[in-house]
Amino acid sequence: MARYRGPVCRLCRRENIEICFKSERGFSDKCGFAKRGYPPGQHGQSRRAKISEYGIQLREKQKVKRVYGVLEKQFRRYFKMAERQKGITGENLLMLLERRLDNVVYRLNLAASRRQSRQLVTHGHILINGKKVNIPSYLVSEGDLIELRERSKNISPVLSSLELVKKNPPPSWLGFNSDKMQGKVIAFPRRDEIQFPVNEKLIVELYSK
Repeated sequence: MARYRGPVCRLCRRENIEICFKSERGFSDKCGFAKRGYPPGQHGQSRRAKISEYGIQLREKQKVKRVYGVLEKQFRRYFKMAERQKGITGENLLMLLERRLDNVVYRLNLAASRRQSRQLVTHGHILINGKKVNIPSYLVSEGDLIELRERSKNISPVLSSLELVKKNPPPSWLGFNSDKMQGKVIAFPRRDEIQFPVNEKLIVELYSK
């Protein structure tokens, strides 16, 4: 599946938020957004055009897409799924994105970023309930056990990421056993556990036009 392969910090600057979450992982000085907090491009520093209502809604959608590493076609599919579910559409959308396997691996601190977690999944390092799953968009369910293959537990990026568990523990909807390198989906995620500022109502308004 197609995905963005360019510099992540360019997206941070475009959306005016630290999408790569390097500060969360103790690398705040590494993000280009911290050094250059203005939009990318030749006129990024000088151009300050007034943003329309549509523009505000669009930027909110783009921000969420880029945080979770999802492109437009797949994002729209998630939105349609969220509409069909009971409850508030915007919150349903965020909960579906949180349940993606690549996001769960990241939340468990088995990877330093969602990009790295996606790579772990696609390379077959992750097991769910004892079976290999190499689809980053796989939606986890309550009771699922997520763990590394036995021969993947000594990968240096994983070991360095696990050191962050004390500083950045997994959310309450995920349990984690650091000795076994095993996580469990205790419940579905809640809206108040989303770690970055987002107004999902703007996304619903955008797609409702």
